[in-house]
Amino acid sequence: MNTWKAIVHNGVWKQNTLLAQLLGLCPLLAVSTTLVNAVSLGLATILVMMLANLAISALRSLIPYEIRIPVFVLVIAALVTVVDLAFNAFLHDLYLVLGIFIPLIVTNCIVLARVEAFAAKNSLAASTLDGLAMGVGFLWVIGLIGGIREIIGQGTLFSGIEMIFPGLSGLQILPADYPGFLIMVLPPGAFFTLGLLIAGRNWLEARAAARARRQAGGATTVTVAT
Repeated sequence: MNTWKAIVHNGVWKQNTLLAQLLGLCPLLAVSTTLVNAVSLGLATILVMMLANLAISALRSLIPYEIRIPVFVLVIAALVTVVDLAFNAFLHDLYLVLGIFIPLIVTNCIVLARVEAFAAKNSLAASTLDGLAMGVGFLWVIGLIGGIREIIGQGTLFSGIEMIFPGLSGLQILPADYPGFLIMVLPPGAFFTLGLLIAGRNWLEARAAARARRQAGGATTVTVAT
């Protein structure tokens, strides 16, 4: 149980791909202009990471070490092709908006890094959970950044939801005459927002470390007094 908790904690928070490892910045800059776009790409990435970790973990004993990277890329490319075709078939309007960034999941350092560092060395269950946790970590950060950028940049939220659920429409969060904040719509807005989230994470980590030191100091004092 502790192993599963550690895998989830590492993926969602401790080794978060965007906040800690700073991987996957290319889709972050381009796609996180709205919440719907960001979450859609995040879900596609989760699916690819889970299936890629599962496939590589199952085949790891059959893959020669010398050619492991080309084989990993081939497996990831096959899975991304399936996801790309599924988006084109069932979510065509959204597929047109996301454009090249679905196929570019193949070159996303997040996917290949987890396949190489974890799935190639661990069991099926652990590898699948690691892919899910890392994907969820990527999803919540890119989704949060997309929501913040959309609200500040355009004054809306869930813009484009009709591409997924016909009949629904986005929300106008700020007044209709809100002029927008251009820099938040452009790639620098993603950098600024990510920087603030990283600063917030570092602050929380520093607080947790300070609390742990105080508790350890208190325990040592009690032991000495006893």
